[in-house]
Amino acid sequence: MKRPSGAERKRPKGRERIPRPGAAQAPPPDHGGRLPVALLVPGDEGMGLSALGWQVVHRLLSREPEIAVERFFLGKGFHAPTSHDSGKDLVLFPLMAASVSFEEDFLPLLRTLAAAGVPPLRAERPDYPLVLVGGPVAFLNPAPLAPLADAFWVGEAEAGLAEFCLAMKRAVFEGVPKAQFLESVKNMPGLYVPGRTKLPVRRVAAIDSADTTLLSCPASSSFTGPQAAFPDAMLLEINRGCPHACRFCAAGFVYRPPRHARMVDLIALVEEFQPPKVGLVGTALTDWPDLLPFLRWLAGRKTKFSLSSLRADGLNEELLTFLRQCGIRTITLALEGASERLRRAANKKLDPEVFLEAVERCARLGVNHLRVYIILGWPWEGPEDYDELEEFLGRIVDARDRGHGAKTREFMRITLGASSLVPKPFTPLQWAPMMGEAELIAAQKRLGEMVKKLRGVALNVDAPFQARLQGVLSRGGEEAFRLVELAAAEGGWKKAMRRFEPETAEILDRERGPDEAFPWEVIDLGVTRKSLRREYERAARALHTPGCPAEGCSDCGLCGMDTWMDAAADPKIQS
Repeated sequence: MKRPSGAERKRPKGRERIPRPGAAQAPPPDHGGRLPVALLVPGDEGMGLSALGWQVVHRLLSREPEIAVERFFLGKGFHAPTSHDSGKDLVLFPLMAASVSFEEDFLPLLRTLAAAGVPPLRAERPDYPLVLVGGPVAFLNPAPLAPLADAFWVGEAEAGLAEFCLAMKRAVFEGVPKAQFLESVKNMPGLYVPGRTKLPVRRVAAIDSADTTLLSCPASSSFTGPQAAFPDAMLLEINRGCPHACRFCAAGFVYRPPRHARMVDLIALVEEFQPPKVGLVGTALTDWPDLLPFLRWLAGRKTKFSLSSLRADGLNEELLTFLRQCGIRTITLALEGASERLRRAANKKLDPEVFLEAVERCARLGVNHLRVYIILGWPWEGPEDYDELEEFLGRIVDARDRGHGAKTREFMRITLGASSLVPKPFTPLQWAPMMGEAELIAAQKRLGEMVKKLRGVALNVDAPFQARLQGVLSRGGEEAFRLVELAAAEGGWKKAMRRFEPETAEILDRERGPDEAFPWEVIDLGVTRKSLRREYERAARALHTPGCPAEGCSDCGLCGMDTWMDAAADPKIQS
């Protein structure tokens, strides 16, 4: 790949680009004849290099000879960014495509536009540039960013984003005004143009019509380096979506149908680029039937690997023994609810005895750090749930000590990680109120008192303020954009949240009515409101619902199948 020279920004020493199959070489700084596209990545370079979504977009657009895509890492947004690839100013790019994964990214995006001299409000930008927002927030709830974005890409980039960019290229080079161009594409599949598009907008996905369970385009790292949070590790997406349908988890509903990558495709990526380490990314790793064969293949070629969270019922003797042989010393398991009743309400299908067996197995085989995650702030939780958790934590410690009875040389410390529940759009909990900050802090204090009594157990908690902030920005309508503007004016989120308190209470602190319209329903994910409401009502009764069947179903309509009986509607089914 040709490196820029002279006044152009040089690539920092020691960072290499991992090439991609079929991808064009990075474009030279001269954009002659091509549409310049600025790919805006919130956060600094280290954070950006360890995220996958924008790298999929970069791969797709860099293949197109009519498009010149360059990366802009926004940091905290206080300064006008320049291209990471050529040093060019942001204002030279008629298309600014922002990959937004988290609600906290709203502020650096607004600040960046202002710092670059680009009006943050779309109403104040009658001409180019066109600001396009993509990423999970674009199809979870685009409303809080609607005053800023000219358009949203709703769904997976592989399902038509390049075609949108090529259409814009033709419009720009033919001198078509921005408003006229947006009017011409307003009903393009996957595109939401606020104020123009016919609603709701159906999320687009790159689904293989011959096999809806196949992840035919797994995401993977295009760039790596010492600046990244995972230096020199190539991230590989193993699966997208999750069949278990936990009621708090947006990924289990917005990424339907759940899909697995093919082992042969992942092997081809690893063999082509020869990374020293591979990070496996997915919501349900142990559900992938090729997990252990693929790990054995990696180990056979002496490629290191790491894994995200595992399900206790998938952590069998064979898999854990192999992981320990490969030097894996930390295992992460999700408990989620404090009690069995709350886990049923969450639709977390977890057998407590299987969980304890997994803990004992970890200790016996020499794992030296076990991470256990739970969620606080369920709408139905009470003191009795924490009493049950205290008893179960004692059983976890006992299981660890039994494992140590095998005279392992390692002592397994345990970290209990507790996060605050944010009832997200397009999940059954979208009707639920969110627990207040004071109540969340009290719950964390109760956990701290429990953990103090347990040898070798530590507690790690999130910040309830940040969770509440995320709640406002994920559940609010267009009025929530005022909070982002306040944060920019006040120098941060805390002062802004104090001034936004009346709206916060309206957005977070009440149960939504059964027929209340939601601001995010400008999007159609394919999962019906009736299905989500049914699951909310079952959650209140702490009833399990079966997860997504492998053969597909008619409940959400995404699989194109109609052979599955709606078992969840049967009141006899409780597990």
